[in-house]
Amino acid sequence: MSNFKSKLPMLARGRMLASAAVVALVASGALGGGILSLSTSANAGAVNTSDLQTQGMPSFATVVERVKPAVVSVKVNVEEIAATGDDAAGQMDNVPPEMQQFFKHRGQPNGEAPEQGQTRHGVALGSGFLISADGYIVTNNHVVEHAKSVTVTLEGGKELAAKVVGTDEKTDLALLKIVEPGDYPFVKLSKDATRVGDWVVAIGNPFGLGGTVTAGIVSAQGRDIGSGPYDSFLQIDAPINKGNSGGPTFNLKGEVVGVNTAIFSPSGGSIGLGFAIPASTVDGVVSSLEHGGVVSRGYLGVQIQPVSQDIADSLGLKSVSGALVDEAQPNTPAAAAGLKAGDIITRLNGKDVKDPAELTRAVGALQPGEKAEIGYVRDGAEKTVSLTLGALKSEQVARAEAATGESALKLGVQLAPSSAKGDDKPGVAIVNVDPNGIGASKGLASGDVILEVAGKPVTTPGEVAAGIAAAKHDGKTSVLMLIRTAENNHFVAFEFPKA
Repeated sequence: MSNFKSKLPMLARGRMLASAAVVALVASGALGGGILSLSTSANAGAVNTSDLQTQGMPSFATVVERVKPAVVSVKVNVEEIAATGDDAAGQMDNVPPEMQQFFKHRGQPNGEAPEQGQTRHGVALGSGFLISADGYIVTNNHVVEHAKSVTVTLEGGKELAAKVVGTDEKTDLALLKIVEPGDYPFVKLSKDATRVGDWVVAIGNPFGLGGTVTAGIVSAQGRDIGSGPYDSFLQIDAPINKGNSGGPTFNLKGEVVGVNTAIFSPSGGSIGLGFAIPASTVDGVVSSLEHGGVVSRGYLGVQIQPVSQDIADSLGLKSVSGALVDEAQPNTPAAAAGLKAGDIITRLNGKDVKDPAELTRAVGALQPGEKAEIGYVRDGAEKTVSLTLGALKSEQVARAEAATGESALKLGVQLAPSSAKGDDKPGVAIVNVDPNGIGASKGLASGDVILEVAGKPVTTPGEVAAGIAAAKHDGKTSVLMLIRTAENNHFVAFEFPKA
């Protein structure tokens, strides 16, 4: 399993407190009647184990015996790996760049990502599992993405050459095929919904120790860890370690519910925070890879951001949900259908859209050329439009930007007509920002351009002021502005001071 390293002192501290609490409960017999029944001899200090019993604890032996033959160890001769400081210490092997960035933001030592060094040749280890009798194997993309050759080891120790059929970087999945024909044991993907609290069993190749079994429960669902546009991981507490990447997580029926992909760890070992790609995602991706080696996804063509409470208030919305359109990109299905900045997408094909991440995943699950019905809100009115999705070519269906909400109005910025800065596009340029002002706290920076205030285009600083005044006069609790940066357009809401 790829080995992620980050300092999480609060998390570690919480773990120790939780452990102490469990010890206390066990000591007081507060775990539903107790797990073990012990008795001691009246005449001796030794424990009498003749009536030692386990109560209510499942045995995973039957499940493991059935599915373990389908789990393989994956050894990859890699063309090159970017060596890092952690890598030299054996701490960051196989970590995809986006995941390194994820853990950098969550507490890498000294707050910095490992420095990139020289490239090298080497061997990467991972896990995988057979999904068909003719030798198709599922694993992680980051296990095989630099593969020069791939070898898989079956349960009995037999090593076989395998080829890479296809990979999907966006979901970190890959499909392999054993070169030698045969009738191989295989497992099936679960069709049932996994519930938080369900028992699960993980099998893999941690630290090169093939065929290792661990157990735990599903801790959470729908985790977005920032690794890609389609994040919706299962969080499990079954111990997952380096070398487990690509290995399966099973339910008690012996069906695969997830593919182990990432861990959260300050030490390099498991602390009970593992992440698995759910079977529903694996099913669609693997089917596409098997029939063409690539994954085709629908494309809408919008930049979107979450609807925060202050944005909802400024637009008079009843709920904080949906995806706020920052821009309908030119020559895309969204633009052709008439979607524009300020629209809030609330439904896709009759299903509610909770947030930008949900919209991104839902659109990506559809095929290019497929019809889609978009429900949206514009100027307080609900509207619907039908369109034909395009083919995704860029890294994301939609880019979701974080939204903030501070309670102040003084912008603390100096404005000038956009043309004064040599920009022939409309808008009002921000030429200076007070680092202590609300504008700076909202992320405004010199060079940004205000395009709209309260839904109306602006071209002069006076129109910005007038738009703010009009929103306040209309009884709004905040005013919404459309800002253009070097990267994209996005909305920012500024609340009016309370009387």
